[in-house]
Amino acid sequence: MEIIPLSFPLNGLSTLSLDRPLSIAIGHFDGVHRGHQNVIRQAVNEAKGAEMLSAVLTFDPHPKEVLGQGDQYYRCLTPLDAKTALFAELGVDLVFIMRFDHEFASVSPERFVNEVLRTLRAKQVVVGFDFNFGHKGLGNTEALKQLGQPDIAVHVIEPLFENGIKVSSTYIREALELGDLELAERLLGRPYEVRGNIVHGDKRGRTIGFPTANLRFNASFIAPRLGVYAITAWINDKAYPGVLNYGLKPTFHEKELQPVMEAHLFDFNGNIYGEQMRLQFHSFIRSEKKFNSIDDLIKQIESDSHQAKEILGYH
Repeated sequence: MEIIPLSFPLNGLSTLSLDRPLSIAIGHFDGVHRGHQNVIRQAVNEAKGAEMLSAVLTFDPHPKEVLGQGDQYYRCLTPLDAKTALFAELGVDLVFIMRFDHEFASVSPERFVNEVLRTLRAKQVVVGFDFNFGHKGLGNTEALKQLGQPDIAVHVIEPLFENGIKVSSTYIREALELGDLELAERLLGRPYEVRGNIVHGDKRGRTIGFPTANLRFNASFIAPRLGVYAITAWINDKAYPGVLNYGLKPTFHEKELQPVMEAHLFDFNGNIYGEQMRLQFHSFIRSEKKFNSIDDLIKQIESDSHQAKEILGYH
């Protein structure tokens, strides 16, 4: 899969190997959840059936971040690297990453179709039912169909529902805030995960028999609610089941302000400082709490570990 950065106006596209017309899925796709996957798979399938290249046109940073419409968009379900990796898994040939800035935000729907989609040789365009584009979001799916005539076919994918609620990035964020990782997994079609580097912590875990791998995010991931989770850690393409505490460690720190992710990996012993780690969240076990003694904490960690092993089917 080839990743191609773009900025508006599009210049220098003659250097691209666009030897075939494109079937393009368009959207920000934060989360690449099951609804997004339906849009992208349709573009991939259309390409295969008509000897086209499949592509995704996405935007960075999030449009609402640039337009000042919400602080929550500074953190993502899938930051750009994670998102493009998921596009590759879906079989996409090309990913266009359009820099979203105020100049691009002012582009009219007509210019978007003529100066972006037609310049990219789009023949098929696939979008979600609630897709809006152009200055102030004035363009909708009907406008896209009209502006695309006669040379660009537009396919609109209907919404997907879970528990009677539309599958959306907002719904997933709400599930994470509640610690409902099972719901988040159903909406995503995979366990929710974050990524980062393993860093040195206070090394207190090893003194009580539960050494931990501390994760520092390498991008602006959304974290779930504070608490203890059953997780799978991926290090160097190997999976390690474990239990994770995400919190302020109130037993040891009275005024800790920054929550920490500490993963205890079952039956693992090795030096992994500096390694990359992916953490997949499977189930919320309990809220974080302060213990009166180290012995009470150890007993609770033993209980948490046992519960995590039951959840993960680890024996």
